[in-house]
Amino acid sequence: MLLIKGGLIHNAVSPEPFVGDILVAEGKIAKIAPHIEASDAEVYDASGREIYPGFVEAHGHIGLDGYGIGFEGQDYNEYGDVMTPQLRAIDGIEPRDRALAEARSAGVTTLCVGPGSSNVLGGTFTAIKPVGVRVEHMVVKAEVAMKCAFGENPKRCYRDKGNCSRMTTAAHLREMLFKAREYMNKLDAAKDDPSKAPAFDMKLNALVPVLRGEMPLKAHAHQTNDFFTALRIAHEFGVKITLEHVTEGHLVADELAKENVMLAIGPTLGHASKFELRNKSWSTPGVLAASGCHVSIITDSPVIPEKYLPICAGLAVKAGMDPFEALKAVTINPAEHIGLADRIGSLEEGKDADIVIADGSPFSIETQILDVFIDGRKTEKFIEQAI
Repeated sequence: MLLIKGGLIHNAVSPEPFVGDILVAEGKIAKIAPHIEASDAEVYDASGREIYPGFVEAHGHIGLDGYGIGFEGQDYNEYGDVMTPQLRAIDGIEPRDRALAEARSAGVTTLCVGPGSSNVLGGTFTAIKPVGVRVEHMVVKAEVAMKCAFGENPKRCYRDKGNCSRMTTAAHLREMLFKAREYMNKLDAAKDDPSKAPAFDMKLNALVPVLRGEMPLKAHAHQTNDFFTALRIAHEFGVKITLEHVTEGHLVADELAKENVMLAIGPTLGHASKFELRNKSWSTPGVLAASGCHVSIITDSPVIPEKYLPICAGLAVKAGMDPFEALKAVTINPAEHIGLADRIGSLEEGKDADIVIADGSPFSIETQILDVFIDGRKTEKFIEQAI
């Protein structure tokens, strides 16, 4: 057992932090109280320190786009086929990617990782914790969501292969969903009689969980018209959906609030490298949250290095976001966004003991992350070597 004593606890549930103790047993938070006695526990003195839930990244490509090794390390986009729903992030993640170690040392303890946005359908995202040498041992949830993409990226990547307009992207997605629904209906009609089942189709089979409501579409969309095309298609087929990036979300905040759909905002740090990013702003997360939207802040790592996720929340606060909403946007909200809020995202009894100890607010560049616990075990710090 581990007993963390006397720290200022920010649990991501109550807006006001409080001084207390946290008892950890078998990788879980066993108890949180103002004072806990446990004679057989290892004691960690957190007096004068601040305690946070492990930070959660709702959308990135870390581990699929290796640190510092160029094209040979990029496994997050497939350029041979505009439709690849059968691909799975778990089959490409490199656990030894240095960026995962950096993320862990910065307090990011769960990451939702998956295919990029070159394809109209890209495959499934997986949720991992950044510890381990074998991906099966890192996985929290093997298949979180099915990636789809709208806007400039699929147009650019497949403009010479039959996809050079937004209308075509939407038509491609609809066609696949129509075919997958027909395939699913035939599977259901066949029941336990294999002779009546349709011929196996790996692409269509990968979409069945989406159509059954077991997995949402995870829709890459920066521009306002792309938000509503994605939502329109989701409504047509009765499937769940989350919107990813939402760069222009502040321009249509009230309309997005009506949809009651989860939003992942970012990456905001850096240059507007293409037309659809021209309206990106650090005010976007705060405007959307104030409008009643469910907001997560993302790095889209490696677009922004994963270790700067809490700093991105700090920049949103600087632009006007409520600090508690910003904390939720990198903890409990992304946990809900990826369907894992029963295990991660807040400091509550029964949840995974993913805990960050800092000497101040992690939203400040001056703050040091002192220790990070994942499943109750202190992780090794990544120490950048001078070259």
